[in-house]
Amino acid sequence: MDGAALHEVAIRTALALPAVEETQPFGEDSVVHKVVGRMFVLTTTLRGVPIVNLKCAPPHAAALVRDLAEVTPGWHMDKRHWVTLAPGEGLDEAMVEDLVANSWELVVQGLPRARRPLDPARRVGP
Repeated sequence: MDGAALHEVAIRTALALPAVEETQPFGEDSVVHKVVGRMFVLTTTLRGVPIVNLKCAPPHAAALVRDLAEVTPGWHMDKRHWVTLAPGEGLDEAMVEDLVANSWELVVQGLPRARRPLDPARRVGP
């Protein structure tokens, strides 16, 4: 997957999820997607390379970093709970969609029940 496709898939997938807002708190070169005010996706460029930062459960993050050259510990984030995706052959559209959705679910699970747009365990409203 090339960098333009990586950004396009991450942004499209994030915007399709419930209660998501798109912001640019770090300037016009970075796009942050939040659910109920909490960040779950950052798309930006690092040294000319398009990247995507996503929240990820620590065991899953460690496996992704170990198995895929395109996945590294989160750039400027908690290295256990975030990963950075870079363009490359190891990523495809379905994987990026799954990782974005998983990031959203992790953030929603951390919200108080009354603030959750959907309960990820039941896939229904609060």
